[in-house]
Amino acid sequence: MSLMKPLTEQEIRAAFVNCTKGEAKRLSVPRDLADHPWDDLDYLGWRDPQSPERAYLVLELNGHPKALVLRSPSPTSWQTRRSMCSMCLTTHTGGVSLMVAPKAGKAGQQGNSVGAYICSDLSCSLYVRGKKDAGAGARLHESLTLEEKIQRTVTNLAAFLTKVTA
Repeated sequence: MSLMKPLTEQEIRAAFVNCTKGEAKRLSVPRDLADHPWDDLDYLGWRDPQSPERAYLVLELNGHPKALVLRSPSPTSWQTRRSMCSMCLTTHTGGVSLMVAPKAGKAGQQGNSVGAYICSDLSCSLYVRGKKDAGAGARLHESLTLEEKIQRTVTNLAAFLTKVTA
């Protein structure tokens, strides 16, 4: 079950909802878009190689890509305690970061933001599908099917996006 269709750099830049067009034009988009495992992605997420405290997330909602600018602590400041991603419910030791998104529009310009605990490497889709391992005890045993776990992750991401754009 794939919810992401491959996106171009132009589609990604046009999809940002919580930054200016100028900022969207300047931010760093992955160069290897063609190499991403699109069939296994529910969203596209990446960290800015020039600025590790900046991260970006693109989710397809109602057939249209919507992208968010996120801020999070730099990887060196991650705690070593176990914490759970609020999107995919994977538990990591030091692999979950508080990601903060400025709200869209006037609220964001006034400094309002929304935060969520998300896998630091933004690889929720791969953890849910078992394509990436977060270590022993990372995934709780659940009676949900893979499709239901994927749907839950997408629903959690969509709810976060809605809070940012509300």
